[in-house]
Amino acid sequence: MAKKKSILQGDKKECYITGQTNNLHLHHIYAGSRRKISDENGFVVYLAGWLHNQSNEGVHGKNGHELDLMLKQHCQRKYEETHSREEFMQLIGKSYL
Repeated sequence: MAKKKSILQGDKKECYITGQTNNLHLHHIYAGSRRKISDENGFVVYLAGWLHNQSNEGVHGKNGHELDLMLKQHCQRKYEETHSREEFMQLIGKSYL
């Protein structure tokens, strides 16, 4: 299956948190072994570089756990608007809500 547009942003190419349009990074909300699942289901958002991996406050930084969890929760809620929790858990393996 091909990459799908973001279920949280559609075609917008701006930081999901700040709205800025420069220095953007595409963030796979469920990464690692779930990266392909994120691509196929639109579980991605654009983040400013400093909110992605260019600072300790970024989602991949040592202080980024709250941001990471928030993105996972936003994505799961959006997915569950049209799918069941069971379908989500089959894809991702756990619930973040």
